[in-house]
Amino acid sequence: MYSPRLLKGVEKMGLRVAVVSPFIDKRHGTERCIAEEVERLARDYDYEIHLYSQWVEDVEGVKRFGREVQMSDGEPRKGAIYWHKVPDVPGPHLIKYLWWFVANQVIRNWNRKAKGCQYDLVYSPGINCWDADVISVHIVVAEFYTQVKDMLRLTRSPFRTWPRVIHRWLYYHLIMALERRIYGRHHMKLVAISKKVANDLHRHYSVPTNLPIAYHGIDICRFNPQVRASLRPRARKVLNLDDGIFAILLIGNDWKKKGLDCLLEALHRLRDLPIHLLVVGQDDPNLYLGRLRERGLNGRVTFLPPRPDVEVYYAAADAYVAPSLEDAFALPPAEAMACGLPVIVSSHAGVSEIVRDGVDGLILKDPRDPEELARLLQLLHADDGLRERLSHNAPHTARQFTWERNAQRMHEVFVRVVNEKRTCGH
Repeated sequence: MYSPRLLKGVEKMGLRVAVVSPFIDKRHGTERCIAEEVERLARDYDYEIHLYSQWVEDVEGVKRFGREVQMSDGEPRKGAIYWHKVPDVPGPHLIKYLWWFVANQVIRNWNRKAKGCQYDLVYSPGINCWDADVISVHIVVAEFYTQVKDMLRLTRSPFRTWPRVIHRWLYYHLIMALERRIYGRHHMKLVAISKKVANDLHRHYSVPTNLPIAYHGIDICRFNPQVRASLRPRARKVLNLDDGIFAILLIGNDWKKKGLDCLLEALHRLRDLPIHLLVVGQDDPNLYLGRLRERGLNGRVTFLPPRPDVEVYYAAADAYVAPSLEDAFALPPAEAMACGLPVIVSSHAGVSEIVRDGVDGLILKDPRDPEELARLLQLLHADDGLRERLSHNAPHTARQFTWERNAQRMHEVFVRVVNEKRTCGH
């Protein structure tokens, strides 16, 4: 039977929630979203959160669950966050994922039987377990696979890369098989991080399109025009950007997916303009050095490592450009908007749903069209009035999308699911 205390009115009481995610920190997109959510659900809604993860960083107030912390039989401990460590194993990603999928289930089952760890619901960002009550979908792998499947053909890959290509093919097909089984379960509550994700789920798995949408949030204390203005002189100096240089910024990993190829082609068409590109991420810049030489872009592109104070990069830039081939949301363009940067975003990214074209940003209709991108870049560079209008309006739009709003949306979903479980007598 369902927990009797919920009969008192779950809307006014904290919940005890198990969160299942391989790792949690604030340096990656999905994992940052989970970190921000659990902090606010614990602080603002009196949740008792139990994190089942291989490692946890950057989460305020988290404690290791063990001998010093035991499960209480009564009400949840308000505002508490506990970490149940799931061991990792060495090996290729496919093996690590299979281990993770099984290990977190075994440990949660053991905790339930041996330690009395009973939860109001189980929450997972993506495909991490079989028994989640709520899943927030941050990427539909079936949709992503349509973008990369041609690159996974052995006939298009050097022989030495075949083991890696085969490994990726197996991993994607495993995840797609799990998506098909898990997302199709009727009792499962799905939450999409954008309408694009909801449409992808409908297209691939016939999931209804009227899913709850919980857009990513923005830390407006860190990302705002005032912070950007205060950091700008020093940031420009450190990055050797003269006053006459129009600096554009792209942040993210998997640069091919982020549209770097199209952006370089657009820059080639604008080689007579003083535009300098800053590319931030963990990909290998050496893969692009030949392209830079061929296109006459040597000295006009700087590859930079990620840094925790990413607002320094926003401060140095004059515009943010995100021609993503496919992106469930894309947080950096939204953070750039909050800082007052003019942005160009791809229509293939979920973040475009919060942008009004020509009002608080520009939308690139076709992220594979360097001519269109070059036209928008030239327009931004030449039109001072347009840049001023976008810079003025963008922060007002971005401030509507906070982590508090995201957590409130997830809380509403959790309460609905818990009430449905109570009604069904689970």
